[in-house]
Amino acid sequence: MTKEEKGWFESLHRIGCIVCHLNGIYTPPDIHHILANGRRQSHLMSIPLCYVHHRMGINNKIATSRHPFKREFEKRYGTEHELYEHVKRILG
Repeated sequence: MTKEEKGWFESLHRIGCIVCHLNGIYTPPDIHHILANGRRQSHLMSIPLCYVHHRMGINNKIATSRHPFKREFEKRYGTEHELYEHVKRILG
């Protein structure tokens, strides 16, 4: 991992889960890599998601996890690319 990628991950950890952040809550994040054609593009193409929003595997009134509910997750919170743009705006 490059110095730039390490810095990106540190920044993601500072803001916490982007979904929770947009609701005014800090939640420690996992790092979710945005895929293109089923493959990771780069460590820099990633967003912070907490366990619940990333991989808990739920889809109910309270929350939807990205894995395995991508379609429902994106309907509810926006696309991964839209969330990535929110992250970039927050980090300046």
